[in-house]
Amino acid sequence: METRYGCMLQGATTVALTNLDVLGYLDEIPVCVAYETADGVTESFPVTSKLAVARPVLRCLPGWRCDISQITRYELLPEAAKRYVQFVESAIGVPASIVSVGPGREQTLMR
Repeated sequence: METRYGCMLQGATTVALTNLDVLGYLDEIPVCVAYETADGVTESFPVTSKLAVARPVLRCLPGWRCDISQITRYELLPEAAKRYVQFVESAIGVPASIVSVGPGREQTLMR
């Protein structure tokens, strides 16, 4: 939710999705898809005065439960990892042209 708002404010046309490798140990990956406020559930980022009491609404995506840090091409990622990237792109409305699977330069996957 915050990322979509940030992309909108900055006019981003593409993003770099970093640290995908650190999610590899999770069975499920919780992602914020909305906020519950006193006014109800909203998919828009709450204004500052409402953010302090807003509660995230989470959706869990399947994890991939493996080390992806040695993968050298996006196409070789586990299907669950690619679905996670696609979900993030859909949620923020901006494509990820770069996905990193570790801290090294050689662990940067161009799409």
